[in-house]
Amino acid sequence: MNSLVQSASTPSSVVLQPAGAASIAASKTVVLLHPFRALSIVCRVKNWKRRRAWQGSSRVVVKASFSREYDADDSSDSFTPYLARKGANLFAEEEIGAEHGEGFATFRPTGPLHVDVDFLNDRMRERGLQRIRYAMKPDEAFGLIFSWDNVLLNTHALRMVAWHRLAAEEGQTLPLSAEKQRQMLCFSVDRVLELVLDWGHVRESEVERLTKRLATLYCEELASVQVPMEGLRTWLEALFNAGVPCAVASSMDRISLLAALQRMNLLKYFKSFVTEEDGMESIAHRFLSAAVKLDRPPAKCVVFEDDPRGIAAAHNCTMKAVALIGSHPAYELTQSDLAVSSFADLSVMNLRRLFANKGAEFMDLQKQPEEKKPAKRRLMMDTWF
Repeated sequence: MNSLVQSASTPSSVVLQPAGAASIAASKTVVLLHPFRALSIVCRVKNWKRRRAWQGSSRVVVKASFSREYDADDSSDSFTPYLARKGANLFAEEEIGAEHGEGFATFRPTGPLHVDVDFLNDRMRERGLQRIRYAMKPDEAFGLIFSWDNVLLNTHALRMVAWHRLAAEEGQTLPLSAEKQRQMLCFSVDRVLELVLDWGHVRESEVERLTKRLATLYCEELASVQVPMEGLRTWLEALFNAGVPCAVASSMDRISLLAALQRMNLLKYFKSFVTEEDGMESIAHRFLSAAVKLDRPPAKCVVFEDDPRGIAAAHNCTMKAVALIGSHPAYELTQSDLAVSSFADLSVMNLRRLFANKGAEFMDLQKQPEEKKPAKRRLMMDTWF
């Protein structure tokens, strides 16, 4: 390693010599550097060392995050996945949101700023050269938002397997009726234990323990899945070739979501992700956040959902909704703009047909023409008394 030695004869210069007496005696050439140049070299070496140290530590953190994390407060010897340890809303019932078009609220020095659906549609509307680009390539003007649960992956099957494993561990049985199994997939864990399952009275501490254990079993099943929904890869490839940006909206954490997409080889098809770290309070807010990340107005976005509550949230955000028939029958998805049984039934032209109607749409701002009032006439008296 070279060292910097200040020259006594030339105080305004810096001599760069090899370190060590033997190397100094053997060296025949002396390099004179400007002080600022020498300082720049020293800073670069230090920054390089810091980057190497940071990269080494970051590799360890990422590896631990993608596998499992250790909880210092946990007295048990076993590791608990993030979804169970952090209490993520994995099986919670979320609100629909945006029933009256409300969006986000932020604060500025001038006062509070309410960013609702109409505000986003107006501010994110294409202008200038962007309109010309979308006129030549109309498919790029749309934004597609995919819900994670039972759209990209059959999560209901994983959830039922986790319930069966939990019942086997607790020595209990699960109902065999289709209606009760459907309620197990739609309700939260506490409501399932209270209303659906006949497991007796369960204390609050037991509900928390069973919820964490169910999330742990679900994560174990999720880690072994590598096949997405049928026809999804072909549909995403067609959208990728057409230049349509796509996003994923999920209540999972970002690390688990990216790891699952990477295992299914679907990560390259998505441009943005909305996860638990974004702190969205409802389904509609998650869709609005995805639209902002895609840089598309909500009125130009299409949501792929399988739940009627998600379809209602999409319509509250002035988005189009495409329903996947499967977890819910077709007669419960009649409010969607398009209902399909598989992604194989879709084509890029279906996106244009969704926006073909240019008339008055739901919750669109309509300009009301003001009637011109007649000019006021000044009264004049013709007769003087």
